[in-house]
Amino acid sequence: MRMSVLDVGSNTVRLVVADTQNGVPLPAHTEKWKLRLAEKVEPGGVIPGESVQQLVKAVAAADRTARRWGAGGPLAFATAVVRAAPNRLDVLRTVRNETGVRLCTLPGEVEAELTFLGARRWMGWRAGALVLFDIGGGSLEVAFGRGRLPDFAASLPLGAGRLTREFLGGQDPPSEEDLRALRRRVRHQLRDVAARLRWEGPHMAVATSRTFQQLARLCGAAPGRQGVFVARQLRRGDLRACLPLLAALPAAERAMLPGVSAPRALQSLAGAVVGHTAMKLTGIETLTICPWAIREGVLLRCVEDGGSWWAEITQERDEAAPAGPTPLRIATPET
Repeated sequence: MRMSVLDVGSNTVRLVVADTQNGVPLPAHTEKWKLRLAEKVEPGGVIPGESVQQLVKAVAAADRTARRWGAGGPLAFATAVVRAAPNRLDVLRTVRNETGVRLCTLPGEVEAELTFLGARRWMGWRAGALVLFDIGGGSLEVAFGRGRLPDFAASLPLGAGRLTREFLGGQDPPSEEDLRALRRRVRHQLRDVAARLRWEGPHMAVATSRTFQQLARLCGAAPGRQGVFVARQLRRGDLRACLPLLAALPAAERAMLPGVSAPRALQSLAGAVVGHTAMKLTGIETLTICPWAIREGVLLRCVEDGGSWWAEITQERDEAAPAGPTPLRIATPET
């Protein structure tokens, strides 16, 4: 069976076409469209009409590509940049009316649950009590659990792009005062979640997302071209040592560092601050970088629970759910 999933993120629209007949989502084709929606939206502001039309074109192209690869219409969702927009419903309806693709938004804690499932399946049961961190452009997802799905999940407004716009947009490189304000915000937002994780005492800590992958590469992990089966880790001490370098360089020079891509160079410092603060407050010394994340989680959940799961979780979701970040939620046990 061939399926596809479409992820509309803060910077990029990504399509994954995968073969799932053996219960494992093996990629058959991937494609991406760089829209950089977050750069065109002020904090708390609407997504402008021009950006909506660019999104429509990208979603339509992704739908055509998925069908050309024999996957049918994609399971399509948008993350924080659309979820937090006041005109979210208008954006989703426009995409649906002009492309036929039912693009939806998921609450942040559901994103965390799905990403946790992808990480659990990749790491296996030997990982034991597992904590997951995922830094996106608009939010940070955290989840902890001992089973297939997490015992608790949280979505916090600590995305690397969001924090860069709010705290580090004045100077390049930023001032010490701006950096201190950023660190205070991150510590404050992480306080309760970090206390819960210290109490739980996870056996293994994993991280997903392009931000963590690039930070690991900056700190000495193997490059992506060596493949997904190469073990990669991010050590807190190494990340701490890289922070002064990132803070001292303008974005154009950060892009010359190992692992730091030009489109993400500006937000790499905020991502590093979030990653290091999360590790420090939770007492985690090492993160294992996991290549599977939310897209694989969506595919796995549909394979394991049936295609009706996606219809059930997205039905009426956007008409009923409020915009903006979601609070810490204690997950209910599966029945």
